[in-house]
Amino acid sequence: MLAQRTLKTLTTAVGVGLHSGQRVELTLRPAPPDTGIVFRRIDLPEPVEIAVNAEAVTDTRLASTISRGQAKVLTIEHLMSACCGLGIDNLYVDITAEEVPILDGSSASFVYLLQSAGIVTQKAPKQFIRVLKPVEVREGEGDNVKWARLDPYHGYRLSFEIDFRHPAVDNTGQAVVFDMSEGVYARDIARARTFGFTKDVEMLRANGLALGGGLDNAIVMDDYKVLNSDGLRYDDEFVKHKILDAIGDLYVVGRPLLAAYSAFRSGHAMNNRLLRELLSQPDAWELVSFENEALAPKGFAALQPAW
Repeated sequence: MLAQRTLKTLTTAVGVGLHSGQRVELTLRPAPPDTGIVFRRIDLPEPVEIAVNAEAVTDTRLASTISRGQAKVLTIEHLMSACCGLGIDNLYVDITAEEVPILDGSSASFVYLLQSAGIVTQKAPKQFIRVLKPVEVREGEGDNVKWARLDPYHGYRLSFEIDFRHPAVDNTGQAVVFDMSEGVYARDIARARTFGFTKDVEMLRANGLALGGGLDNAIVMDDYKVLNSDGLRYDDEFVKHKILDAIGDLYVVGRPLLAAYSAFRSGHAMNNRLLRELLSQPDAWELVSFENEALAPKGFAALQPAW
């Protein structure tokens, strides 16, 4: 049986929120089978649990935010991406503020935290959402078009193309394909950092955003070049970060997908729209598990290696 996974023990981290600039403590704890990933706002007078699912996403401006009542958790996508990349199904995330810490701006620190806690299998079958027919969302026309799409595929493959029309970005790879069965998430995707432009910083900060951002947790560019003294971690780090985000955005559906995802200039909002479109079509997907691990897509049965 291809089994569900959780952590062996708890692990903690302290950091600041990218947008809020608030100090936040994060504790990742094991959870029973069929729990899913649940964020717990333990700083509130009465702790509030927010289970991750596509309908819980209530804001997609610059990050993915989930809410339950007045309680919310911002910028969940990098941690969700790491959970998906390492095949973690069940997890409690205790958090002492409203935003997940940005750490180094990628998901590499979350991968390290999860692997250091140890990953164990559980006595319950891992459930996948298998896409049965193409589902697509589009926006804009001509030079402004953007789209995201899911197609049937026995595995999980993501392809993404960017078009920022900026000298520093245009000099790097503009398209990437990553297949979970062939690549190693921790090595190939996890280290790609979030990025931003100096021309946007004043506007963002005036709106109470990017208050915790800087060269130590983001790639920052002026009108012409990357300002980080250490340069890029990958030749195609920008588009790889968009794939990292997409993996996290799509994992809020609550189970790993068996699908081929492709996108052009998509973002958090469009990725969530794509999930909601999929779920609105009952004939477009089904839940599956694998009693015989040999029948599962290559790469899903083995625990993901460290880098």
